[in-house]
Amino acid sequence: MSLFANVSERFARYQETRRTIRELSRLSDRDLHDLGITRASIPSLARTGRRG
Repeated sequence: MSLFANVSERFARYQETRRTIRELSRLSDRDLHDLGITRASIPSLARTGRRG
């Protein structure tokens, strides 16, 4: 994989992570609770893509 492709892929992943964090952060505490997510776990969940 070329350096440019690697950087491009990492940047796209970063953007998706930030988008996920932003969307989950907009949910109410009750909505998050219904999904089994705490506010503290949002960044980790956004990075890994899984709960747990």
